[in-house]
Amino acid sequence: MTLHVVTANVNGIRAALRRGGLDWLAACGADVICLQEVRATPAQADAALGASGLGDWHVAVADSVRGGHAGVALLSRHALAEVRIGVGVEEFAEQGRWVEASVTDPGTGADLRVASGYVHTGEPAGARAEEKDRFLTAMGRWMADHAAGPALVCADLNVAHTKADIKNWRGNRGKAGFLATERAHLDQWYAAPPEGPGWVDLGRQLGGDGPGPYTWWSWRGRGFDTDGGWRIDAVLASPSMAARATGVTVHKAATYAERWSDHAAVSALFD
Repeated sequence: MTLHVVTANVNGIRAALRRGGLDWLAACGADVICLQEVRATPAQADAALGASGLGDWHVAVADSVRGGHAGVALLSRHALAEVRIGVGVEEFAEQGRWVEASVTDPGTGADLRVASGYVHTGEPAGARAEEKDRFLTAMGRWMADHAAGPALVCADLNVAHTKADIKNWRGNRGKAGFLATERAHLDQWYAAPPEGPGWVDLGRQLGGDGPGPYTWWSWRGRGFDTDGGWRIDAVLASPSMAARATGVTVHKAATYAERWSDHAAVSALFD
């Protein structure tokens, strides 16, 4: 059997329900679904999932103390075990930016650790930049701790790693999302041992050298139609999981009118 994982920033789970996004997720054939920017309480998220055919899935939601902000969720066809919220740092325990659990991998029958993460948008400098840096640092520690086992991080990284991951990279130099300090974290995550834990960005490994394929386009302007986007939604794999990956697809809507989020869902398959 194969393992099928989907990650999607839904830009508000109740809005995604209205736009047909949750119906798409229910029909996509995934075993595990990770959601970001849920913007709902657990009860509100459960109601939206129940209205879309996802009500019988096992679900863990981490919401934010700021109502209508952030929020992540992890859905699995199989039971979730050892659910944890936050990324090991008390500062982020109530921000709705990280939820993780162990699920049964249908490909192997073994436990697989999966995390759904939503990184801060940030700023070029100041307190918000420093907070984002601390979150990325905490993610790096988590990935180092889980590098030896089967693990996945499905996330809206809010960081374009290289020039191939952002259409207008020249115009975004020095801006949040393409800062050298932010990109350096990803360099560290993907560095091979002993320099780093050797995690793999499957979208780049299996999606070619780029540019793109992008996963986010502004609702405003003609960025979607001209493919002026950013590749910031990712499925990251520990070394053992990366070796099993067979394909990654960015599910960009066919037209602007058919979009149900400003992000595209990303799916990954493993043998």
